[in-house]
Amino acid sequence: MKILFDNLSDACSKKTTQLYSTSFSLGIYFLKPALRNPIYGIYGFVRLADEIVDSFHDYDKDALMCKIRTDTELALENQISINPILNSFQHVVHRYNIEWELIDTFLKSMEMDLKDISYTSESYNQYILGSAEVVGLMCLRVFTEGNQRQYEQLKPYAMKLGAAFQKVNFLRDLKADYQVLGRTYFPGVNFNHFSKADKEKIEMEIDSDFAEALVGIRMLPAGARRGVYLAYYYYFKLYLRIKATPPEKVMNARIRIPDFNKIGLMCRSLLRHQFNLL
Repeated sequence: MKILFDNLSDACSKKTTQLYSTSFSLGIYFLKPALRNPIYGIYGFVRLADEIVDSFHDYDKDALMCKIRTDTELALENQISINPILNSFQHVVHRYNIEWELIDTFLKSMEMDLKDISYTSESYNQYILGSAEVVGLMCLRVFTEGNQRQYEQLKPYAMKLGAAFQKVNFLRDLKADYQVLGRTYFPGVNFNHFSKADKEKIEMEIDSDFAEALVGIRMLPAGARRGVYLAYYYYFKLYLRIKATPPEKVMNARIRIPDFNKIGLMCRSLLRHQFNLL
């Protein structure tokens, strides 16, 4: 029976999320139950593509990215895939009317990671749009559950939240991106001499993104707000740690929040949500 395979597909996307991201897993857990599997489905798809460009160094990444693009198109066309993660994702796309334009833009950003690029302001913005902002819009399609007016109202805020998360990831992963993968996402920055002024300029962008995103989180439907706020709260606290860290240390260490602190952050975010202190 296909329902067994569909259940397996959802379980694969959920397990992928849990293995790769504690913060997003916790956030998804605190969404209303009906929204959890669809968001796992989106995260699983995004992680699958991201893993190709970030980890599969001994393989033909170009061929693998070409395959995931083709397989995604076929999954959407046929409304099934023997790849469980793509099968889970195609269900979400069809159920919530996620536009191909969003998916295509995401895949194009992943394909940008296959090349050695010195990012300009234009290509940096293009990458942020595809790697983060459209992912926020895919999730927003789920959160608004077909309410087009609400979706249009919340679009700019969802994009800002995705951008904030991605830029924090860039700062957190500077060492690996620059020294291992040879990537320098932030335009106009010499990472051989990463300065306090460089870091503060990036932080001004992130401050603005987080501030605008919080406006939108307050406007989210009740079933989505608590889980999204938890993810926001975790990332904002991680960002504050990075912000308090000297640039030379950011370049040479991956700043993180210890697992034993994450439970405390979770409890504080839930209390703030419960008492409307967002």
